[in-house]
Amino acid sequence: MPPIDQITAFASAHTIETIIISVIALVLLVLAFFALRALIRLFRRWAVGRPTEDVLTIVAASIATGVSAQGMWRFSGDVLGFDGPLRLLLFAFIEVAVITSAVRARRNMRENYSAGIDGLAVWVLTSLSAVLSSMDARSVAEAVFRLAAPLVAAWLWERGMAIERVRITGRGRINWRLTPERVLVRIGLAEASDRTASEVDAHRRLTRVALAAKRVRALREAGVSGRKLRAAMARLDKAMDQAVEYTGLAVDEKRQEALLSQIGALYNTAALIDLAPPVPWAPEPEQPAPPALPAAAIAELIDDEEEDVPAVPAPPVVGTAQRAAQLRAARHYWDQQIARKYVPRAADIAQEVGIPLLAAKEWRALWKLEPRAYALIEAAYREHGIVDTGTFPAIEVPERERVLVVNGSTSGAAAHDS
Repeated sequence: MPPIDQITAFASAHTIETIIISVIALVLLVLAFFALRALIRLFRRWAVGRPTEDVLTIVAASIATGVSAQGMWRFSGDVLGFDGPLRLLLFAFIEVAVITSAVRARRNMRENYSAGIDGLAVWVLTSLSAVLSSMDARSVAEAVFRLAAPLVAAWLWERGMAIERVRITGRGRINWRLTPERVLVRIGLAEASDRTASEVDAHRRLTRVALAAKRVRALREAGVSGRKLRAAMARLDKAMDQAVEYTGLAVDEKRQEALLSQIGALYNTAALIDLAPPVPWAPEPEQPAPPALPAAAIAELIDDEEEDVPAVPAPPVVGTAQRAAQLRAARHYWDQQIARKYVPRAADIAQEVGIPLLAAKEWRALWKLEPRAYALIEAAYREHGIVDTGTFPAIEVPERERVLVVNGSTSGAAAHDS
């Protein structure tokens, strides 16, 4: 008899019982409806503000856990012989333990920034559930499926934990030594830095030129001649031609400096043996205080024409690059004035370049010993008896007479006035 006929016959024979069963079923359906709606609301409230990948991870992990629980249901009935309420209560104890360990691991991650032993327990219990479920499989395909389902759930949980770990701590858990990026860099198919292809090519060509130059120099110093030296020179010429053609070496100052730096490093490799680098953990030696200048030396720094100059504070400390720029500017001004047959004073240099007077005096004391400046000062002493103190007025040579003058008057005028 079909099931519908059996239901009809039972309803006809047991009217009261049928009514009671129908009412109970209706109440259960209504309760199930409200329970399902409450679960949907809770899920929506939980999912609001969460990334889509986190929601999908929970859903997929729940499905995989359900598949594993179904395998444990069969295992508890077929292998363990559980039946009835006992089977219903005990079949999914491992899945419940997995969920509990996963919740504890997530709490540990938020509080201690590590999943701890609970994270390890998730993988151990998941593997145990997968093995037990696959032992009751009826075919190889079913065994593989039941092995894979719990491991998929554990993997999704691990990925969710990894994302949360990065979000909380700002770093990953481990840096693998063997990655696709490192393999590609090791075999030369990828670049470790952010240099462009043209920069990498230029660096390689310049390095090729530097190595070829070092090879030629080594052969020449070893006294090698003939075919080997000519072959090395040919390789050097070829590398230089390619560098000039493809890197712009002839016009690019930065690449010229890079080539010279490489050649300087390669040529002086043997100097590394004689280096005496400082010991990083040795105590720093105490710097002795500079000795005080004697009164005679202090008097020489002050001239009669500079006694009325007010005292200036100590010059500010400048960086190496700024001091080098000031030195170049002062030297350029000095060379211009010497070319005009004019020996500038220290005050002129300080005012022109904007440097302290003491620095101008120091540099002028060095430059006035050069041949051209020394000749002008010597001529001024022979013709006018002027002793250079660094502060005397301008010494010039007129364009017509080329005779030294002092204070703008010629030697003839000076004799006439006398």
